[in-house]
Amino acid sequence: MEPKLVFDYFSQINKVPRPSKKEEKIIAFLQQWAKDNDIECHADETGNLLMRKGATPGMENKATVVLQGHMDMVCEKTSDCNINFDTDPIETYIDGDWMRAKGTTLGADDGIGIALAMAALTDSKIEHGPLECLFTRDEETGLTGAFAIKPGFMTGKYLINLDSEDEGEIFIGCAGGANTEATLDVETEDLPANYFPVRLSIDKLRGGHSGDDINKHRPNAIKLLVRFLDQAREKYDIRLTDIQGGNLHNAIPRQAEAVIAVPFKDKENIRVDFNVFSREIEEEYHDEASMTTHMESEEASSCIRKDIADKLIMALNAVDNGVYEMSIDLPGLVETSSNLASVHLEGDKVRLVTSQRSSIDSQRKALSASVSSALRLAGFVTKTADGYPGWKPNAESKLLKIAVDSYKRLFGKEPKVKAIHAGLECGLFSEKYPGMDMISFGPTLRGVHSPDECLLIPTVDMVWKHITAILKDIPED
Repeated sequence: MEPKLVFDYFSQINKVPRPSKKEEKIIAFLQQWAKDNDIECHADETGNLLMRKGATPGMENKATVVLQGHMDMVCEKTSDCNINFDTDPIETYIDGDWMRAKGTTLGADDGIGIALAMAALTDSKIEHGPLECLFTRDEETGLTGAFAIKPGFMTGKYLINLDSEDEGEIFIGCAGGANTEATLDVETEDLPANYFPVRLSIDKLRGGHSGDDINKHRPNAIKLLVRFLDQAREKYDIRLTDIQGGNLHNAIPRQAEAVIAVPFKDKENIRVDFNVFSREIEEEYHDEASMTTHMESEEASSCIRKDIADKLIMALNAVDNGVYEMSIDLPGLVETSSNLASVHLEGDKVRLVTSQRSSIDSQRKALSASVSSALRLAGFVTKTADGYPGWKPNAESKLLKIAVDSYKRLFGKEPKVKAIHAGLECGLFSEKYPGMDMISFGPTLRGVHSPDECLLIPTVDMVWKHITAILKDIPED
């Protein structure tokens, strides 16, 4: 696979555990790697790393360029995968032109970006001016590293973020976002006599990135499950014993399950209804080939108090999820969205996480308030985080012109210049380095934030050639 150096580094990275908020091992690996390769390396108080390399001879007067990616990865796995993300490597394999992982996320988001930057620091054949590489921590669950970057840590005039997922597309803007979290105190009571408990599950959906994939007709497992629960609540005297679904705030939930109980006289009817519902959603989402639905007998002796459970189910059914508004300025761009990311009954509390994104901060705030209102009506206590800013597009960017011109020269076609609904760290960098000229691009990824994540191998070489051409074409400072 070419470029060999990039894939060698990616292989090394995938041997190092790097869940979000647990980046100590990858930080230590990169620091040792820099030392072994005689590369200047600095760490800030948060654990962000900045590596520097001098210009190749004759290019000392060029402006400094920063290549940037994040060290952490989303750790999602299939229900039958036994990997321990804190200790085990990611096992990759080749499937035609695609690289995949066995039962887990691949980690190309953003391990391949880190590998590209590492190759730029060590490949003696490429030409460049002064070069900096910034590796941030905890991008996926809070942008912690980017929030903590202080002015002056970087010195570059231009920044290339290597965390985008469609080769041939150059991004110059992104959405801002915030999480709205909620808790509901619940009381339990004994399950009435002559009630039959069953476990309902919806599993193996495609899921995906809650920003980039929110407009791709991907079903949310939690929303599907509570849709059935609400229908059953209207028809039968059901009791809710347990509900669990989703995992990460920035992933569309792939799995959800609940334990309910119905009177013995209704146990066959509820099975028939669930089978009918399963066929309905299979028709609605006929491209979800791996989706499974299942009902099985369960044991239970207590349940959530019925009035509380009814409000919980109605709130989950009512809360906004999916695309809320499309942009009127950029056709095809999702402007505002919400994702019901997770729900978990833990002891005497139900904990809920949602995320709202928008290119317009006032609209994001309005949607967060709408989500909070729906949940508060059911008795939830809600809190919306401060969130992260969007990145305003700059169509007059000098770096963009260089990138477009070099892409046309290399590949004989125009790249697409776009904004993205997902969040990028560039929004925070633009606040702290207001004069910095930034773009974002990367190789083609699919299924990010899910075990279906895969990397289109030929696009890595295209991105590598594009990076090296841009570095060569940077003007003097």
